[in-house]
Amino acid sequence: MISKPLITAADAAALVEDGMTVMIGGFMAVGTPEAIVDALVASGRRDLTIIANDTGFVDRGVGKLVTNRQVRKVIASHIGTNPETGRQMSDGVLEVELVPQGTLIERIRAHGAGLGGVLTPTGLGTVVESGKARVRVGDADFLVETPLRADIAFIRSSRSDAAGNSAFYKTTKNFNPTMATAADLVVCEAQEIVEIGYGRGDDFHLPGIFVDYLVQGERR
Repeated sequence: MISKPLITAADAAALVEDGMTVMIGGFMAVGTPEAIVDALVASGRRDLTIIANDTGFVDRGVGKLVTNRQVRKVIASHIGTNPETGRQMSDGVLEVELVPQGTLIERIRAHGAGLGGVLTPTGLGTVVESGKARVRVGDADFLVETPLRADIAFIRSSRSDAAGNSAFYKTTKNFNPTMATAADLVVCEAQEIVEIGYGRGDDFHLPGIFVDYLVQGERR
């Protein structure tokens, strides 16, 4: 196995260009790569499209990017914990695409699996259906939800080895490993980095082939 380059959070943020689409893992800031987010805030990159489960809080998680007005569009399952997101949306300076949570993760997984989309009954007959194709399979109708991809995914692992094989414990399992499959470039902020050969294969949930760079994170 080949070791993945170990870079700083600032190096990771420097990979982002204005206007890029960025996936960021975590659930209400739990499991979010905070060091990279802080570096991205410091970088001042603008006009980003952020794909995340939520926009965190004003001062935690993805919310810091929203508060700093670096985001042009958010694709998320809810924004309720960050009033700044709602305010910018109401002011017309931030586009928000709300996606049911199960549909959101399936759309991300679909791109990673090379699928053309997801069929789901969620949202039928509601505003969610607007602009989407409806198909009938057997005696049931479904909405066609398109895959989601990103230029870069920033994820956070509980433990990674030097080859990028990564483990996600407890709630950090949400979104992080799936997002790693749906982006052109993946940077993993690892709480702990161990040598290649540590443990067994079953100790890791994401193969290192999906990870391009590692960042040493802090224990939280």
